[in-house]
Amino acid sequence: MNELEKISHETMFFMRGKYCLDEIGDGKNELKFKQGKKTILTVYIHDDKFTFLVIFGKKEREIFEATRNDFSQFILNYYDNSKTFHDGKWMFIDVSTLEQLEEIKKLIQIKKKPNRKPFSKENALYSKCGQRCDLCVHYEGTSQEQKQLMISNLNKMWENTDWSMSCQGCHSENCGCKDCNAKQCLSKKNLSNCKDCPEYPCIKATSADYRSMIHTEVHYKDEITWGILPYVPLQYE
Repeated sequence: MNELEKISHETMFFMRGKYCLDEIGDGKNELKFKQGKKTILTVYIHDDKFTFLVIFGKKEREIFEATRNDFSQFILNYYDNSKTFHDGKWMFIDVSTLEQLEEIKKLIQIKKKPNRKPFSKENALYSKCGQRCDLCVHYEGTSQEQKQLMISNLNKMWENTDWSMSCQGCHSENCGCKDCNAKQCLSKKNLSNCKDCPEYPCIKATSADYRSMIHTEVHYKDEITWGILPYVPLQYE
């Protein structure tokens, strides 16, 4: 992955892993992360960078001012030069490196504390690429109640799909995903797990294309929880 692809991947990994939010795209180059009517973060997609819009109200500005020494001059310049309107300080921050993204994460956590409750790891079963087999709709150990919850959300994203295929997990002899890209790649490289590969993470190790992780579609929070995140390596590790 190039730098922008890494930023795209890391942004979605962070936002989906830390927050339970709706993702509302405009079909062009804008993606909003929302809780109800409140926008937590807006991302504008360009060919050579991403622009992150973070709006700080009075309370967030007080927190930032108390911790501004924790931020680089890069962020301080944006903060000090951004206009403050009746609804807050609008910071349009251009991001083209992972180091800059790390500071954006700190701003987001000032805006809103993480609210995603992680699934229990007590009976977690991981695939060779890092996905959660036990959270997959095809896993035999999944309860019927949970499976119906998964299917109802999966159907919103992929209509008319047959979810009846049964699987005992990635490491079993009766794995239903024998032809997956990750397993074929591991076999060619003579590796047992994707994390052992120097090229990881990569597109083959996930059902999601890292180059388009910042998307312009609409995904609601339950669709993300049950229809996307179980199939993102290491998201629920």
